[in-house]
Amino acid sequence: MPKVGIRDVAKLAGVSTGTVSRVLNDHPSVTDELRARVRSIIEELGYTPDPSARSMRSKVSRLIGIIIPDLTNPFFSELVQSAEQAAARHGYNIIVMTSFDHAAKEADRIGQLTSRKVDGIILVPSNDFHALKLPKGLPIVIVDRLLPGYSGIAADHRSGVCLGVEHLVKLGHRRIGFISGPKDSVPANDRLKGYLDAMELVGDGRQNSAPPLIAEAAFDYESGRSAGNYLLARARHERPTAIFASSDQQAIGCMRAAHDLGIPIPAALSIVGFDGIPLASMTTPRLTTVKQPIQEIAAAAVAVLLSKQDAPALGKPLLLACEISEGETTSSPQPD
Repeated sequence: MPKVGIRDVAKLAGVSTGTVSRVLNDHPSVTDELRARVRSIIEELGYTPDPSARSMRSKVSRLIGIIIPDLTNPFFSELVQSAEQAAARHGYNIIVMTSFDHAAKEADRIGQLTSRKVDGIILVPSNDFHALKLPKGLPIVIVDRLLPGYSGIAADHRSGVCLGVEHLVKLGHRRIGFISGPKDSVPANDRLKGYLDAMELVGDGRQNSAPPLIAEAAFDYESGRSAGNYLLARARHERPTAIFASSDQQAIGCMRAAHDLGIPIPAALSIVGFDGIPLASMTTPRLTTVKQPIQEIAAAAVAVLLSKQDAPALGKPLLLACEISEGETTSSPQPD
């Protein structure tokens, strides 16, 4: 059976191929009545536009590349899904590639996407950003891991952590531990600054007691569990009554550490995470977390790439506000 073409649709609808093309591209010059008639015939014939032919005619691939460090990280998975949904609203598709947080692989992925003539790239850079070299002439939007000298879009990590720590302070906590992220991570450093900002307002100095109530860890579950063990394996009067973790995965790992040590949550320990991944609402008890505006970040990145929104000025990133989602892992501290 011969493939249905745009001329077949135009002939049956009694219009030109140009009119059919304008209907397909949602051109405002087409009346609602004509648009409905042509789309009805397109559906009846089962016509599907040839994306490669459209690309050759328009010199637009209608493809957006997205490079992330780690597809197994739930935050990045949700970012990809949100970007795909945002791109689809504009008639674009997404090509996803993983850099494995390695600068050389990242450069290779950028090259591959450039050769595939994508219309732009959403990039979450590797932590080895000093080696980053972006090609000229191709729109690239940096998200999440903001870099010195580049514009980008991200959650306001610093203010978000302040929000979570202030929630604990309002409940009466003063001995608040913190699980930071890796030192080479820009968002991790911003989150640590947010913790220090908020703890400075507490003003009683106990957050600086020895041993310190800060544990560095990767953003994953097992690292959060190890950090939780480090913070909690001390005398009751020295251990934190609350812990803020720099990721939800860390927080869930810390919950496991508390469980293994026989420390009930939230009766003897409050925990707050960061990211707002779907898994946070599935834990028992349900995790209190600071939610990143993942859908808004992705939508803004796509809009900037497609010139639907002005790009952030160089050195002035677009920072989007986080919000706290109260679960069941926080309460007022028990008296010592």
